[in-house]
Amino acid sequence: MGVDYYNILKVNRHATDEDLKKAYKRLAMIWHPDKNPSSKRPEAEAKFKLISEAYDVLSDPQKRQIYDLYGEEALKSGQFPPSSSSPNQSYASTSTSYPRGGGHFYNNNQRQQQPHTGTFRFNPRDADDIYEELFGAEANGGGAGGRGNRGFRDGYFRTNNGYGSTNSSNNGEMKKAAAVENVLPCSLEELYKGAKKKMRISRNIFEPSGKFKTLEEILTIEIKPGWKRGTKITFPEKGNEEPGVIPADIIFVIEEKPHALFKRDGNDLITNQEITLLEALTGKTLDLITLDGRNLMIPLTDTIKPGAEVVVPNEGMPISKDPGRKGNLRIKLDVRYPSRLTTEQKSELRRVLGSVS
Repeated sequence: MGVDYYNILKVNRHATDEDLKKAYKRLAMIWHPDKNPSSKRPEAEAKFKLISEAYDVLSDPQKRQIYDLYGEEALKSGQFPPSSSSPNQSYASTSTSYPRGGGHFYNNNQRQQQPHTGTFRFNPRDADDIYEELFGAEANGGGAGGRGNRGFRDGYFRTNNGYGSTNSSNNGEMKKAAAVENVLPCSLEELYKGAKKKMRISRNIFEPSGKFKTLEEILTIEIKPGWKRGTKITFPEKGNEEPGVIPADIIFVIEEKPHALFKRDGNDLITNQEITLLEALTGKTLDLITLDGRNLMIPLTDTIKPGAEVVVPNEGMPISKDPGRKGNLRIKLDVRYPSRLTTEQKSELRRVLGSVS
């Protein structure tokens, strides 16, 4: 079973020249080796080579016609089924089922124009040349960090040159599957300090051979200090692959876990503290442990009224869009009154507080 070039570019079989260019550019921007880290370079080079080969075949009318009729193996080998037409007949009537593209069969009961295969030799184009042709000046230094002209002529992508032309038809671009959202629970400590989470996903991928296989991947998510509930992290096209459909984006949505001491309000942190009536009148030093593990000492020197709020600047959540700045810590104070007093205690309070206005 041959390679399915349409699926590689994520286009349908009616893709126009413009559709093919858009599909190639989108995938080339993802899989060009210069745009991938060294750890992913072998995979990127292999994907980029397949993308370039698919565009080369489908953008050339003769290659595409032969591929559609006889498949990838016949295209490359030059071995074609015998034609039922005479040497002087340019059209033939046939009901033979040929493998179309990547092993997909169709029955042709219509009068189908036969490609001229007598002198055809498969002559693939160089992957670098295709990239430079479609990206123009960008490939020569603009969009690839000045490395687009480095080339692969002495490496993995070396092929013969041979320029094809374009083809156009109707109803080209494929639809993209709806995005898949997943909740990503994060503790307040993780959202304060930042964290790295690794998420394992399992998805179906469509191999060039035409078979499906299950692939497990680890997606790494860098939680930035100050991110809020509802922040979305998107991994483009990491959903299941299906023929004729662009895979869905996988989206993780931040959800804050409840915290035992603090509650978040925008960029501020709120905590409730209870003090005694004596502490409210005479003072107290609060000792709080912050989200990054520091001991924060907050002296209460004024007389505290029930429902009072003490604001500690710059001890709230980090502000993700303004590194170095934080919100405030707001301490809401509740005064605990004694449940009962003896006659002697009441008398003493009258003596001490009687002159206080």
